[in-house]
Amino acid sequence: MPTLGSLPADKPELELTLVAPGSAPAASREVTGVLTVTPELLLEGGVPATLPEGSLILITGADSFVLRGRITTVLDLLLKRMSRDASVGLVVRVAPGARRPFPQAVVDEAARLSIPLLITTAAAETWEGVHEEIQRLRLTLAERRATQLGALVQELPTQLADPRALQRIVDWLARVLEAQVLVSEPERVLVAAPATAAEHLAQAVIRQSVDGATAQGACGPHTQLVSLSPVSAADTVLAVARRTPFDEADLRLLRYAAKLLGLVDQATREYRAASDASRAARTAAFELLLDGEVAKARRVMANLAPGLLEAETARVFVIETQPGRQDATVRRCDAAMGRHSIVVSDRNNDRRVLIAHPIPAGHDISSAVSDELTSLVHALGPHCSLGGSGIYSMGLLADALHEAITAQKFAALQPDSVALSVHASELVTLLPQPEAQHWARYLLVPLMEDPGQWRSVREALPTALAHPYTVAARRLQLHRNTIQRRVARAAELLRMNLNSVSDRIAVALAMELVTQREASAPPHPPTSGAPRLTQLLAAPQVRAWSETLLKPAQEDRRDLLTTAQTWLSFDTHVEPAARQLELSEVTVRSHLRALEKHMQRDFRTLTGVRDLMFSLHVVEGRPITTSDQQCEPLRAA
Repeated sequence: MPTLGSLPADKPELELTLVAPGSAPAASREVTGVLTVTPELLLEGGVPATLPEGSLILITGADSFVLRGRITTVLDLLLKRMSRDASVGLVVRVAPGARRPFPQAVVDEAARLSIPLLITTAAAETWEGVHEEIQRLRLTLAERRATQLGALVQELPTQLADPRALQRIVDWLARVLEAQVLVSEPERVLVAAPATAAEHLAQAVIRQSVDGATAQGACGPHTQLVSLSPVSAADTVLAVARRTPFDEADLRLLRYAAKLLGLVDQATREYRAASDASRAARTAAFELLLDGEVAKARRVMANLAPGLLEAETARVFVIETQPGRQDATVRRCDAAMGRHSIVVSDRNNDRRVLIAHPIPAGHDISSAVSDELTSLVHALGPHCSLGGSGIYSMGLLADALHEAITAQKFAALQPDSVALSVHASELVTLLPQPEAQHWARYLLVPLMEDPGQWRSVREALPTALAHPYTVAARRLQLHRNTIQRRVARAAELLRMNLNSVSDRIAVALAMELVTQREASAPPHPPTSGAPRLTQLLAAPQVRAWSETLLKPAQEDRRDLLTTAQTWLSFDTHVEPAARQLELSEVTVRSHLRALEKHMQRDFRTLTGVRDLMFSLHVVEGRPITTSDQQCEPLRAA
């Protein structure tokens, strides 16, 4: 790389002469490029706002100018700008034999700012391409240096908590230098490559006293010791031995490696200390939240994450990962959202990670956090799953955790391994397979025996069961009478009353199960051996789902569940239900609206009513009545 001192010798054709030396160290400064300006440009456009660091400023055309008057003022400003931007020198082109072009005031200012002044008598054409040549040389040297150090840098860990970072660097160094390498402290060996290096180098480390960051000593003609202490703040030594001598390039590589090893060692120690303290504090805060001690949890987190727990509400998420991956999952979750959440390991389950995400009042409750966690779980692999809770007050996070754990169990049954809340979980995905398929096909046997009839039914029946006939006709672009005839024919074949809510729910569920799994009718529908629907609903995950749906309603001081069961027994008609309950119709409707809010279901939809009916059956033991023996599996056991 050319310097201000070497450039005249390297490029004699430039005819550079030093007029005012500026300062002694200036000759050793590297020239990074040449910036050419003219007096006209300086007078008309002014001094450039910024100058490239290390540049040599060349003024051409000055031989037709007298550097006096206004140009002197501009030169004074240029010198100040050069000093600010660390330019290496100012060159003025003059005619051969011309006297020194710089006024004394400019010389004095350059001396004050330690900027060398030079002149050149070479033609402007001679300077053409000098800048580009310097840039090419800089690029060549940079590539060479990058090649030398790139491989070493590649060995740096992507995470400070990587326990094998030191070993990988030492392995690489042993391979490149064809040497034995050891990193040790006074009382123990940290890493060695190969494993036998500790035996060969231990005595060398014991006998040799290493002083300073780059202190080197020889316990033999081809042994080098380098202290890592100034970087790592520990009495750590890098020892390297081989059969052949070390050249300057090898020694330079050792020094670079020692710095990297020292930095990795120091960073790992500090990270572990900080991480252990942070993890302990976060775990304590999480446990306090589960105990309802919100104020104490806020005090614990006050210095670690100011304001994090000031919110009054939060969601809880649970990730279940593979055995042995709990710590790694905690680190990835913490890196992704640790500033906005508390991420801890579950002490009661070594595969589970717990996350509390506070939601400040007035903030947009977007899907950003759940999307981030969903992406993370998918990246962790097929054996991981994610469950989430609804929004709870800070004092009820134990309930939120229970819901999130339940949702995570559901998530293991979902195709994408995610259930962001129990309320959002679909009953169809929780029913045990293939028993649910068997039940559904058995129920639909009369419709499936004729393939042509099945194609017609599967097209219209799900929509017709879920909506009034007029709405279904509009959605299917069929006449209302066509819809009515198809439903009547299906009811006749099934020997069911499809005006009954329970029968409609049963058929709709069976249709959903079958149409989700196949594009056409199965060639041989089952004719016997079908399980009861009550057996399907007895699955543990369905019970957990039902209990979570109804729990808020059970805590309501009003008897919402009795109102709901009576309303269902009258096929969702409010008037007879109100008479039976001896309540006003307004009160019944108020109870149903409250129950909708608790369950997060819309009772105007058949799916919402279905979830209410089945959860009441599972939790309260309320009977489900139907009008036909073909639906015998629907009756309470």
